Amino acid sequence: MDQDAGRAWVQRSVLADQVYKEILARLMDGKLESGDPLSIDGTARELGVSPTPVREALARLESTGLVVRAALRGYRVAPMLSQAELMDLMAARLLLEPHNAELACTRADDAFLGALEASIDELRQAPNGPQFSDYRSYWEADERFHRLIAEHTGNKFLVAAYDSLGGHVHRFRLFGGTGVRDARSAIEEHALILDAMRRGNAGAAREAMAAHIGGVRSRAAQESELAARPRPQPA
Repeated sequence: MDQDAGRAWVQRSVLADQVYKEILARLMDGKLESGDPLSIDGTARELGVSPTPVREALARLESTGLVVRAALRGYRVAPMLSQAELMDLMAARLLLEPHNAELACTRADDAFLGALEASIDELRQAPNGPQFSDYRSYWEADERFHRLIAEHTGNKFLVAAYDSLGGHVHRFRLFGGTGVRDARSAIEEHALILDAMRRGNAGAAREAMAAHIGGVRSRAAQESELAARPRPQPA
């Protein structure tokens, strides 16, 4: 790849990432509702970009389950997961992420532990208000913590499995209009995982991650029940 081609690839990748973040924000805030069509050309015109980064962003969102694609119909916003689907998702995370934590612990070094600690510090400082723009930095720090662990397993297939679940976007989609309600519990659980990692105790890291995902599952069930309740209509 020559220098000009390499520069063009980087620019396209950055642009696709920006488009992804913009569409994600609209999905998380509820500006795009279940079943709404997502036109590649229309979105490209609206954002002032070519169709290519929009196409790449939508393909990435499809892998998380936030959008769906039907033959000859294009992309549409996927419905919120049912409570049963959400619990199935959390069950899959409960199988995968404790193993990731155990394996990552055996490979832990100072740089990795420092990055985990930084993500926890960012969680403590991040706002978690009712709109996605309010709690976005919290979501990003939370996702970064789990992704760091997945990547530090050194197993690209475990990273791909983690990505395919899209667990964070589906969980945080429940917080639209309310804000993050379990920040204190989640931060404390992250700290316990880091403590086990610092001690080099892989078994304890696995148990701490399992306890964390179990706690997230329980709290997500409560949030899902609240989200499913009809909201009172203004008088």
